[in-house]
Amino acid sequence: MRQRGSGVADDPEEKKGDVPSPRERLIQAAMDLVASSDGAPVSTRQITELARVTAPTLYHHFGDKDGLMEAVVARGFEEFVQSEGSIERSDVPIQDVKRLWDVHVQFGVTHAQLYMLMFGASGPTRRPVVVTEAERLLERELNRLAASGQLAVPPLEAARAILAANVGVTLMLISDASEAPDATNPLSTQTRDAVLRSVLTDPSILDAPSAGAAAAAGGQPSYVAAAIALNATLQSSHPDQLSGTEMKLFLEWLHRLSTASASSADPDQKG
Repeated sequence: MRQRGSGVADDPEEKKGDVPSPRERLIQAAMDLVASSDGAPVSTRQITELARVTAPTLYHHFGDKDGLMEAVVARGFEEFVQSEGSIERSDVPIQDVKRLWDVHVQFGVTHAQLYMLMFGASGPTRRPVVVTEAERLLERELNRLAASGQLAVPPLEAARAILAANVGVTLMLISDASEAPDATNPLSTQTRDAVLRSVLTDPSILDAPSAGAAAAAGGQPSYVAAAIALNATLQSSHPDQLSGTEMKLFLEWLHRLSTASASSADPDQKG
């Protein structure tokens, strides 16, 4: 575990209201260097020189360079959330989900090195917190689709599939200089629409987004879409008519229905 150092005197500038603190200067210096690094490693010495502090000051505030980079990722995620939060929500959930995808791609290609630090630097057994948080942001928007009966799989399952494709496309656009580096790239829009069609009760709402709640067509049975919709609605409203135990049991039943496969519900496929 990283430990902050002790006995390091505070920089006098930290007490001035109009001058960034040493901690803030270190974060900003690291972000600037990462942005201009073109993927090359950034050294502690580069960071401290740009921030105009000594190495002990970095260790005092962050423990080590890894601690500083974690703060950089956290700052990058704040900017990412702000970019997604800047979308004005409409009355058409599928349109908002499509715009979230596009904003994600746009953020990635315009903050390429920072994005790769955020989403492309995880190990095989380590799931970055930023991925979990991005998933939650997307799941929250997908809950609106689920409540309207337009989602054929549970919101979390849909969020994981969409985010995986979203990150993959963004990293590909960053790495391939021959591709148009923005959300209007055909690869981005085609992948976006393909993955959305795979989780919708009726894929045609992508072409007619103002359509109402779709009937289950060629995918999950209608009761599954209804269970997903009811589950999403109840989890967001928590009506007082049911006790905590009753609500938990009811949601468990709905979860079982909403994760049931179409084949298990089709009597023609049973032995």
